[in-house]
Amino acid sequence: MNAETLRSLQAPLKEKYRREPETALVTLRAEGRLGEGFTCKIERGKALVTAGLHPATGGDGSSACSGDMLLEALVGCAGVTLNAVATALGIQLRDAKVRAEGDLDFRGTLGVSKDVPVGFERIRLRFDLDTDATAEQVATLIRLTERYCVVYQTLSRPAKIDVESQLTSG
Repeated sequence: MNAETLRSLQAPLKEKYRREPETALVTLRAEGRLGEGFTCKIERGKALVTAGLHPATGGDGSSACSGDMLLEALVGCAGVTLNAVATALGIQLRDAKVRAEGDLDFRGTLGVSKDVPVGFERIRLRFDLDTDATAEQVATLIRLTERYCVVYQTLSRPAKIDVESQLTSG
């Protein structure tokens, strides 16, 4: 895909969203169901992913750790965004690797210490690029990738989360 093809795909959407801003609001959904042991089966398109406890919290390592899935979502979103932005800017990437790693202190997750927060303390996102682009072009590419990556922005400025529960019998 080239920049012109990308622009032609996005132009009618951008125009529609300018004319009818309410059509730009889309609700994404994820759903899971508790499985055997300490697992939750999550539908991912047509595939099913089983999330489970990380080995540092008692899991056996056979299920996807939710923390890993969060980092995978960041890598996936950042990679897609990087590619789209590079295309729009006319930057040729011969190859690109996107990596994310995050530090967790499981004392918080396991309730060992109330002074230790639950969740990632720090996440590092790295782009290894094979390109002839200048340092200035790469800086612009990364800045715009950060700006338009949904998962990066959500992690940087967390969304308000409303939690509800519903009791069902049966």
